[in-house]
Amino acid sequence: MNDHTHPGFASALADCPLRLPSAASLPAARRARLLDAAAELERCQRALAKAGLNTVGELLKGHDGFYEMNHYPDGDVHDHDSHAQYYYHAHREGAGEHGHFHTFLRGPAIASSRQPPAKGEWPPGEAAIVHLVGVSMDAWGAPIGLFACNRWVTDETWYPSPMLKTLLPLFRVDHAYPCWATNLWLTALLQLFGPHIEALLEHRDQVIARWSERHPGEDALEDRRLEITGQLRIDVDDWRASLVAASDSHLGFGPFGTEISLPPRTDSPHIYETPHAIGLNFEPYGPHSTS
Repeated sequence: MNDHTHPGFASALADCPLRLPSAASLPAARRARLLDAAAELERCQRALAKAGLNTVGELLKGHDGFYEMNHYPDGDVHDHDSHAQYYYHAHREGAGEHGHFHTFLRGPAIASSRQPPAKGEWPPGEAAIVHLVGVSMDAWGAPIGLFACNRWVTDETWYPSPMLKTLLPLFRVDHAYPCWATNLWLTALLQLFGPHIEALLEHRDQVIARWSERHPGEDALEDRRLEITGQLRIDVDDWRASLVAASDSHLGFGPFGTEISLPPRTDSPHIYETPHAIGLNFEPYGPHSTS
C-alpha cells in the first residue's frame, strides 16, 4: 500500500484517506469491460460533437434558462426497465463546476432480501431510492469529478457500501428521452469509473462511522454539518490511458505466438490522503455545486 497526497481529492474528515485501485491492480476481465465503456463514452461524445451538441446542453434544451435548484429535465430521467434515475442541477457558485448529475436506483431494482432495516424517514420497499454518485460537469459538458454525500442530502434509503457496490452495475438508461446519446454516455461513465465510485462509497461509510464516534448521541446521517463526504477529480483520457497501459503490460506470448495473460502485478492500491478537510459549505468542483 503506497501513500500519496492527491490534490484532486477532498474529504469531510482529514483523517479519512481514500483508497483507489490502480489500473494494474484490476483483473484483466474488468479492465476490458472498463475499456469497452470508455469506447462507448467516446462514441456518444463524438455523435453529439458532430452535431455541435454536448451532454448537458441536451438536458437543458427547451427550458427558459438554467435556474439553481431546478431539476433538468423536468421530472428527472427514469428508465422503467432498469429502474435507474438521474437529474442534473446546480445550486452554488464555485470554480470549475457548471452543475452536476445525481444518479439513483429505485426500489424495484433492489431485491427485497437486500432492503435495509426500516427507519421512519427512509423511503421503504418499492419507494426506496438509493443514491449512487454525483458527477460534476464543467461548462463544456465534460465530467470533472465524482462525489459522495450524506443520506439527508438526497433523502435516500441508506445502504452500506458493500451492498451499493453490487447495485452499481445495474444503473443503465438506454432510451431516447431526453437524449439517447446523453443517457448512454452517463451509463458508460458510471461503468468506466466504477472502481472510483466504489472507493468513494467505502470512504463515505468511513466518514459516517468516524463522525458518529465524534458526535455521540447524534444521528450522523441527518447531521446538516456533514453534506459531502468526499470528492475526487477525474479525467477520462488519463484513466483510459492507464487502463490501456496496464492491459499492455499484462500481455505476453505463449507457444506458437498465442497471446496469454501474464500474472497480475502486485501493485498496491493507492491511498489518496486528504489534503484538507471539507465542511458544510464544501462545493464539489465549482460553480453551482450540488446536493
